[in-house]
Amino acid sequence: MSRNYWLDLFTGKTWEEFLQHGADVSGFRERRRNTCEKVKPGDYFLCYLTGLSRFIGVLEIKSKMFIDSSPIWEGEAFPCRFKVNLIYQLDPKTAIPILELSKQLSIFKNLKSKHAWTGFFRRSPALFTVDDGETVTRAISAAVTHPVMREYDEKKYWRRPRTFESKKVGAVTVPEEVPDELPELTNRKTGDASHEEIQWLLLKLGSDLGLDVWVARNDRNREYKGKFFQKIPSLRKELPRQFDDATNRTIELIDVLWLQGDAIVAAFEVEHTSSIYSGLLRMSDLVSMQPNIKLNLYLVAPDDRRDKVFNEINRPTFAHLKPPLPKICKFISYSQLKSEIETMGSRIKFVKPEFIDGIAESCEPD
Repeated sequence: MSRNYWLDLFTGKTWEEFLQHGADVSGFRERRRNTCEKVKPGDYFLCYLTGLSRFIGVLEIKSKMFIDSSPIWEGEAFPCRFKVNLIYQLDPKTAIPILELSKQLSIFKNLKSKHAWTGFFRRSPALFTVDDGETVTRAISAAVTHPVMREYDEKKYWRRPRTFESKKVGAVTVPEEVPDELPELTNRKTGDASHEEIQWLLLKLGSDLGLDVWVARNDRNREYKGKFFQKIPSLRKELPRQFDDATNRTIELIDVLWLQGDAIVAAFEVEHTSSIYSGLLRMSDLVSMQPNIKLNLYLVAPDDRRDKVFNEINRPTFAHLKPPLPKICKFISYSQLKSEIETMGSRIKFVKPEFIDGIAESCEPD
């Protein structure tokens, strides 16, 4: 039987909701209705995790499209729906990274830039070539029989879908969607600081300064060289409930927070190997939901990513927020942070938390 193969995008969160609901209905946004009407019973949906850039399953389509907004997913209705049968299922650790298939897929051929392939993974459903669809299906089937375990970032897995409501901000239209973060194509040099090391340093620094600290909800079980985050003195188990639920969900995923009583005095996003978007989007969500919030925001990244941080934060999407994100979010390099901590040594208990702003660099353009 001739069949077509279609892309079906999930975050870890929407994938888990799909499974919890019985894994028998998949849905898409209303604006994809015309494309959905081309999908027919017997076609396959190839399920792709946007946060991890991995294929995680194959669905056989059992019905024509129908419209239904009954609750399945918490974030959106995805009303253009299909009855499906889950025929191959992986988990986040055994899911197949897209780059492992790059030499076999046509979407990686004749690229105008090395990241041009990501355009295919911006919306779904999208039609694969038959050869590409069969290649991905065979790879997923083989991984079910012979799984390969790979580590993954839980924060990226559980993230909310990265979307903005399309709106005019001055003369600029803020896009409905922004590009997904890209898989890292190169490894950093041995000896470079890790994401966990920087998180650990920020947590310990805040605690040494006499503050309460918070680590992102999905990172609580992490450790750095045997030093478990949960063992940090003054690590908070709960955040003050001073905001609405949507704001609190965003705040809970920020990498590190420093608190004084119920007041959040500083928020840090560590951007190690992602495309910078993950931290910026959490911060922009926070600013959009709470424009009057008084909070010091910091992006902490490797020295060689400074220019990328400045370029991304000054995109119109972020620069035209009220207040502008470049105005209230500053940059701290790994080397600057580590150097300051080493220089302070045992004197750290006499230092005021405000010192962190003195070592941070403004992200506003000159």
